[in-house]
Amino acid sequence: MIESLLVANRGEIARRIIRTAKRLGVRAVAVHSEADADLPFVVEADEAVCVGPANPAQSYRNVEAILAAAASTGAQAIHPGYGFLSENADFARTVQDRGLVWVGPGADAITAMGDKINARNLMAAAGVPVAPGTTEPATDLDAAVAAATEIGYPVMVKAAAGGGGMGMAVAADEAALRTEYDKVRAFAERMFGDGSVLIERYFPRVRHVEVQILGLADGRVVALGERECSVQRRNQKLVEESPSPAVSPELRARFLAAAVRAGEAVGYRNAGTVECLLDPATQEFFFLEMNTRLQVEHPVTELVYGVDLVEEQLRVAAGLPPTFDPDALTPRGHAIELRINAEDPKRFLPGPGVIGTWVEPTGEGVRVDSGYVAGNTVTPFYDSLLAKLVVTGADRAEAIERARTAVAGFAVAGPKNNLPFFAELLTNGEFVSGDYDTGIVGRMR
Repeated sequence: MIESLLVANRGEIARRIIRTAKRLGVRAVAVHSEADADLPFVVEADEAVCVGPANPAQSYRNVEAILAAAASTGAQAIHPGYGFLSENADFARTVQDRGLVWVGPGADAITAMGDKINARNLMAAAGVPVAPGTTEPATDLDAAVAAATEIGYPVMVKAAAGGGGMGMAVAADEAALRTEYDKVRAFAERMFGDGSVLIERYFPRVRHVEVQILGLADGRVVALGERECSVQRRNQKLVEESPSPAVSPELRARFLAAAVRAGEAVGYRNAGTVECLLDPATQEFFFLEMNTRLQVEHPVTELVYGVDLVEEQLRVAAGLPPTFDPDALTPRGHAIELRINAEDPKRFLPGPGVIGTWVEPTGEGVRVDSGYVAGNTVTPFYDSLLAKLVVTGADRAEAIERARTAVAGFAVAGPKNNLPFFAELLTNGEFVSGDYDTGIVGRMR
């Protein structure tokens, strides 16, 4: 096993990785910005290094500062968490070039799946279903219009290098496409340094379902079930659950087989997620993208399958076999994750501030992965995620009931937060029935 690990991230995911590292006897090193010096992940690490000011470009995305921290602390490996540098192939390659262990997939796999058009083409070649769309970038507006005419409206206009629900727009007709194409292209150039745009068929009523994969040290790729991620605002997830209430055993077998083929197509190692769109009317699903990292929502898979995915990541990186039998993975019960964000519960606009009260719920089937405690300041420099409230039950009904109780018992005062939204969602007839789609939040508003 790796003996010392630098966690190149912050907040709840850094704290969560550190927790597993310490359980395994691995020395945990945190890096932090000046703004995060008092957060729990810094305090709980065995050693911590300040890598720069609040601006992420000067701290959490500062490759040389992070590598210098690894060198000065004698860290053997680097875990990037999610966001920041987690899907940066150059960083992964540099880490390995410096003689360190990279806890993630190889740089070639990150590169292959980082461009949505390339990823679509690779998946199609591997026999993974893809939605009708362009096989090369729509280089100008005329090309985009021609592609959309062939595909059929409505279409999704997407930044080829995008991720996390950013750089996407729906065009219902040519007039809308002419407006949205330029917006998406400009956004992609500004945010990702790549203005490439793809055009893809848009499905008005669709569910977002993803599969957790793990590429093992021996070369095998295994799938650890699916997660339902259809409760979203601005194409970004708020709730995830496993198993999906929309997926039958027959459909699940097809989902998992396709996800394994996707991983095998790029020689995938370590943890990753194959994201898909599911048309509930036809039971057809289409590849959306592959996230070459640990997902925010990984705890629901951990709780249903009884594994620690961070531990499995470390074992793969160290060349060790998994703790579980890949041929005998058995899900048990139901898990739901709620992303507790510092944001207005109606408009979902960020609301930073000082945390005056922070009381986490407890009880059977309740887990809280948090990044803050009372007295901490939620700054405007980073993602608004405060904590992940994860509940389990013998079935979905019990999980929902426990989630209601846990939300009522979660006390946060100071920054705005979306706990009131979850209290509303968990009594919403559409959600409770399990028959919902990615438009559910819009219909609630």
